Amino acid sequence: MKRKRVLNILIAVLILVLTLAFLEKLLMPKYMTEILEGALISEYYKEEYKEHDVIFIGDCEVYENFSPVKLWEEYGIRSFIRGSAQQLIWQSYYLLEETLKYEKPGVVVFNVLSMKYGKPQKEAYNRMALDGMPLSLSKLKSIKASMLPDEEFITYIFPILRYHSRWDELSREDIEYVFRKRKITHNGYLMRVDVKPLDTVPRAKILPNYRFDDICYEYLDKMVNLCKKNNIELVLIKAPTLYPHWYDEWDEKIKEYARENNLLYYNFLDYIDEIGIDFSTDTYDAGLHLNLSGAEKLSVYFGKILKENFNLTDYRNDDEVRKIWERKKVFYYSMKEDQYKELETYGYLKSYNIRREESEMN
Repeated sequence: MKRKRVLNILIAVLILVLTLAFLEKLLMPKYMTEILEGALISEYYKEEYKEHDVIFIGDCEVYENFSPVKLWEEYGIRSFIRGSAQQLIWQSYYLLEETLKYEKPGVVVFNVLSMKYGKPQKEAYNRMALDGMPLSLSKLKSIKASMLPDEEFITYIFPILRYHSRWDELSREDIEYVFRKRKITHNGYLMRVDVKPLDTVPRAKILPNYRFDDICYEYLDKMVNLCKKNNIELVLIKAPTLYPHWYDEWDEKIKEYARENNLLYYNFLDYIDEIGIDFSTDTYDAGLHLNLSGAEKLSVYFGKILKENFNLTDYRNDDEVRKIWERKKVFYYSMKEDQYKELETYGYLKSYNIRREESEMN
């Protein structure tokens, strides 16, 4: 009788755990039709093939401006973008730390725009960077560094405690993608083919000072040391997007840091003409981000820099690797064609109804 009672208790506990796990999956945002940025981080873990020569880390200035498929086509470079919306430098560091548990790339590329943020910004952006990570020590440390004062640590470990009130927001999307999500990126690149030409660039605000917070340097130092420890080359970049504004004072500080640490730093704002970027055709949101045309131009330009400065193997003659990337190319060009069809049919990208908060542009 006692054994039967214990068995019944164990079964009840198992049912409770499975029920809670299901409810958590149901209630968590799916990011499949709106705010697609929220689905970026998790896509890396679905990759069976985790052997990349180059890993990009950073915010929208990497996941919207570089095309891994174009890097493959032109140079045989295997790359992946580990980006998320308004990714803060400590989030980039811990994401890199975790990525190195899976693979050891030859080069890590970090976009320096996040040096402007010395404090956590918004829970929504934290969730996009953290909820997609599996539980790990790196995730726990990133949560601790990222939380705002009114957030609770436990809700990142058990998201159901944060999303339990979403019952009245549930939609068909939540049901359709409760167990399996569709693939939305190309090795972390979020494709957009639509065009919204640059009209005017918002006037840059005058800042009280132009120093980066100590915590930003602390994590940049940690990134440098982590790469050195693993014999990885670290490259600093600033993407060629015109706003949020990148001040000359900030640029000089990054140049100085790069010199002191023997790092390559490319501010692509200085190479817009060489890259061939035309902001009347190569942006989908008036200069904030590049569209597919702009991203491919930037990728071709940067790929040449990577090949000239680092001993990166061209894998296009490797039959096994080429087969993997041929499948990626099929998906890439299929989505490109689908997006152009959507533009012709609806006049906008119905499947990429991304909502951004105005604060991201400030």
